[in-house]
Amino acid sequence: MSGDDDWWTSSNEALLVSLVTPSDTGVKTLDTFHPEYTNNIFGEKEQIFGYKGLRINLQYNASDMLPNLKVSYKKKYQPTADEEALDINEVLSEFLPEIAFQKQSDFETRLKSIPDNWTPPGTLVTSFSNKDGEYQVYSGKITDPAVKQLLNRIQILVPFFVDGGTPIDMEDPEVDRWTIYFLYNKRPLPNQPDKFSYHFAGYSTLYRYYAFQPPAESESKTPTDTPTFSVDGDFDLDTLPCRTRISQFIIIPPFQQKGLGSRLYSIIYQQYLKHEPTIELTVEDPNEAFDDMRDLADLAFLSKQPEFRALKIDTSVEIPEEGKAPNNIVDQAAWEACRKKFKIVPRQFARVLEMYLMSQLPESVRPGLGAPEDEDYEEQSGRSKSKGKEKALPKPTPEDEHTYRLWMMLVKRRLYVHNRDALGQLELKERREELAKVFAGVEFDYARLLIKAEEQSKLAQADGETASDQVPATPSAANGKRKLNEVEQTEETAAVSSKKAKVESGNA
Repeated sequence: MSGDDDWWTSSNEALLVSLVTPSDTGVKTLDTFHPEYTNNIFGEKEQIFGYKGLRINLQYNASDMLPNLKVSYKKKYQPTADEEALDINEVLSEFLPEIAFQKQSDFETRLKSIPDNWTPPGTLVTSFSNKDGEYQVYSGKITDPAVKQLLNRIQILVPFFVDGGTPIDMEDPEVDRWTIYFLYNKRPLPNQPDKFSYHFAGYSTLYRYYAFQPPAESESKTPTDTPTFSVDGDFDLDTLPCRTRISQFIIIPPFQQKGLGSRLYSIIYQQYLKHEPTIELTVEDPNEAFDDMRDLADLAFLSKQPEFRALKIDTSVEIPEEGKAPNNIVDQAAWEACRKKFKIVPRQFARVLEMYLMSQLPESVRPGLGAPEDEDYEEQSGRSKSKGKEKALPKPTPEDEHTYRLWMMLVKRRLYVHNRDALGQLELKERREELAKVFAGVEFDYARLLIKAEEQSKLAQADGETASDQVPATPSAANGKRKLNEVEQTEETAAVSSKKAKVESGNA
């Protein structure tokens, strides 16, 4: 290979995505952004060989996302017997529809031919407004040609913004199991308030897995029985019980940091809460940002539900000096009934409940990120120290300490069960130490998220959102008596290097 580094270009920097609209002189650029990842397209090193001054501009019509690829460069490497410049069009042809490679003039002509009354494909699910404008959510199946066309145009966004993400196989014989949700910003046309343009903001894909329900307890069943069913020619498979999985979820950069991800997730969740065949809504390999968003959205919704708020720590439970943690700290039957009603997977429901119960702990023992006198207070909580010290918190009573210990055991019990195999490789002392480390990470993260929930509630009120849109106010986690220091395992994981095992929080 050539030793001249000047022939190598970062694919992340060279590739620019542009949202455009037609104009009298061709196209008008509204927004531009770079991809976060290109390793699935240009290789692990995210480098392109063979060009100097390389620019790859992927233009999208902001409404129907009609794509057009423009590749330019100052100089191209002359091929030798051993190497040649990468064929960029050939590489991207695996991720873009054929129409993306049309001439610029043809692209501009097509843009001008799009009717003024164009609307996104699918069925309008709902509309909402915030300080940035009006938004609409549409849903549809890939079996709808218009939905399939739009999805085919934007699928390259998956490897751009999901590490290791792959597009949907449009030729899959079971492609009808997919449902797509599109998020659009609806804007009035200049000088034409009765007409609107639609600007693509993001989308999500969901896949249905059929779930066979076990028979009722009154039914006879042996361990070797296998669930079976028979169908006739008119049977509708869409009526079968299923688990619906959020597979891909993307808000493009120009629309990020506006609370739109949380709104889209909550809208999707409400749709499947009403969808009778769905027994659980799951998420495929969420990243940390999505985890935070989902935690806060689930907490906001569940905190308003009477069945969830009724779940409390039973302070009459005695804590054994040795042995297993009690399994009745919270009413298990009520817990499971609530979880099933709201169709949340066990681990996620447990995390949100633990977070909520932590917010309900007595102020004297409630974990927090520190008070204004702490050196790291501003950095950790985002609050100012300028107002001086806050009032002294009450001294914990024995009852308060008992309640906190029960909550701690509730969390540790879940963490231990989730990490049983890894912890089982350790000696008792090491096991306790590792479990304590992971618990400290979880406790810190809950305090951080509760502060975010409080901030979101205040922002929602300031923006004039309705009560149903607001995150319910929770007791502040910034001023808890038990001040937490940031732990090394901010991702809530702890590596057990001596045994090559891994203990994790079970956030999924």
